[in-house]
Amino acid sequence: MPESAKNKKTNPFVSLGTTGLKQSSGYIDEEWHPKLRGTFGPKVYREMADNSSTIGAIRHVIKALVRQVEWRVEAASAEREAQEVAEFVESCLADMSMSFEDFISEALSFLEYGWSYFELVYKLRKGQTKDARTRSKFDDGKIGWRKIALRAQDTLDRWEFDKEDGGLRGMHQTNTYTGKSAYIPIERALLFRTETYKNNPQGRSIFRNAVVDYFYLKRISEIEAIGIERDMTGLITMEVPIRILKQETASDQALFNSITSMLGQLKRDEREYALVPPELDTEGKPTGFKLKLLSTGGRRQIDTNGVKLYYKTGILQSVVAQFIQLGMGNVGSFALASSQTDLFAVALGAYMDVIASTFTKYGINRLMQMNKIPVEHWPCLIHGDIESPPLSEIGAYIQALAGAGQLPEDDAIKRKLLEIGRLPQPAQEEGKVEKSNVIPGPPLRGKAG
Repeated sequence: MPESAKNKKTNPFVSLGTTGLKQSSGYIDEEWHPKLRGTFGPKVYREMADNSSTIGAIRHVIKALVRQVEWRVEAASAEREAQEVAEFVESCLADMSMSFEDFISEALSFLEYGWSYFELVYKLRKGQTKDARTRSKFDDGKIGWRKIALRAQDTLDRWEFDKEDGGLRGMHQTNTYTGKSAYIPIERALLFRTETYKNNPQGRSIFRNAVVDYFYLKRISEIEAIGIERDMTGLITMEVPIRILKQETASDQALFNSITSMLGQLKRDEREYALVPPELDTEGKPTGFKLKLLSTGGRRQIDTNGVKLYYKTGILQSVVAQFIQLGMGNVGSFALASSQTDLFAVALGAYMDVIASTFTKYGINRLMQMNKIPVEHWPCLIHGDIESPPLSEIGAYIQALAGAGQLPEDDAIKRKLLEIGRLPQPAQEEGKVEKSNVIPGPPLRGKAG
């Protein structure tokens, strides 16, 4: 190490290095695939989501599982002030111009695109006024959320980065349909990402590893469809005089173009006919024109169904969703399906943690600061389980605990067991406050006062 570097003092409060993110003027260049660079990436992922039945099944399963997840605001403590703050946040979520369920549905787009960006729009709660900036179900003068609006991935123009340490400062948006441009600073936004490698604001789509499989599957399906059409209708051929093939005159050239156009459009639909001269003229001489179909050679040596299944399985494996394929080929046991669905639920639960932690840190905490609420009372957003364990397994576990004399007599555990079995909860004693690690009632409740 050089002597100058040994003796040089550094400020521990200043960043020295960078994340290594490849970006210039807000444009990120981390993607090596040419079809996914720049504005092409969101278009490709949109095509995959809209056109692929396999990816469509994955998206449907994800949304179906997330729809049944219960979200709630957990108080910072059992103190009355902390409980009131948690109820205030729940009332803000229920007082937006959009439902919280719609927000979660739009936030899940970060799985498909790798990221999703939302603008936080606030309002002053002054009751039923005509101004959207003050209109609310509550008249307490506090600041709440008016809406948490998605800024679509395909409207991204470029990012704004801090020149000193490379931190994200905001998003430049351009709507090509309306021509409107806007800059949304990160202080007014929520950014959800699947991963934060190099602090890349664009994350990484969960379908990124399925891109190659998707394009091969798409191409093979197209070739197969063309092959089926040709096998069923035959290959159209037409014999013409040599002079037409040579196109020595303008009339021969015009006839050649007309014939090739007719053959290219000849199918079993509204143009399922062809007008050609007879093979022999009136003097019995051959005219040189003859139209016929060539039959195919039968089955091909390549099993396209097996090839397509291979790529479909690759797409499912890339997102740990291969359980969707079980049973379609008379293979796969219940135990295998159960283990694979458990793994998928664990992976999906990790992404739900991303939504909850990001919303808490950059959504709820900012709202607390604007309302000047003490830090010790700041609540957090948490979510329930993706799927509940079977009641038979829970019953066997409780019996095992009871047999060992380890069954705790705790009201919170009893309430949790009733919640798993979807049974009604007992009424709480007056004045008794429970911690919200047990669901006390319906999520995101709010009372207008």
